[in-house]
Amino acid sequence: MSNVLLITSSPRGELSYSSKVARALVDRLTAGDPAARVVVRDLAAEPLPHIGGDFLASLGAPAESRSPAQAAALALSDRLIAEIKAADVIVIASAMINFGIASTLKTWFDYLLRAGETFAYVDHRPVGLVTGKKVYLAQARGGVYSDGPLQAANFQEPHLRTLLGFIGLTDVEAIAVEGVAFGPDVAEKAFASALDRVSAIPAQAA
Repeated sequence: MSNVLLITSSPRGELSYSSKVARALVDRLTAGDPAARVVVRDLAAEPLPHIGGDFLASLGAPAESRSPAQAAALALSDRLIAEIKAADVIVIASAMINFGIASTLKTWFDYLLRAGETFAYVDHRPVGLVTGKKVYLAQARGGVYSDGPLQAANFQEPHLRTLLGFIGLTDVEAIAVEGVAFGPDVAEKAFASALDRVSAIPAQAA
């Protein structure tokens, strides 16, 4: 049985191309495994609170001295880390917003990147502690950023790969739907191309 964690973050809801591709990918990955378990965290529908003083203070405080707010903030981080550690495959849907990722998705990572939990310093160098998992990125962009004059402004995929790699997730495959702001015909063609890529990904064996 495989455990799949699906993270969506687009504020466009059901209209989101990144979410559509991500859900199609999850269906593809679990098609050969009827016992597969899928955990969905929709960061747009249920956004996480931005990290603040309570969370930061909780990291260095003994359990008995944490305030209720500090304990709650750390418990949320613990739940999110447990979800990613339990997953065999992680699918992240990301819409490009102002050249980068949604603030809701960034907040999710802010709770995940914790010293001693998802990374550690060894000989003064960070080492990721979350390994052996496959990650798929389903990305949507209004323009074309994979090549051409806007390539240098693509801070979405490099940022995601950096965050994931920092905690040990380096087996990352990206599928992008680009040019969705250029009209429905261009958007649907790009979407169809992304679905073709999804269909070429092997389903997980039961």
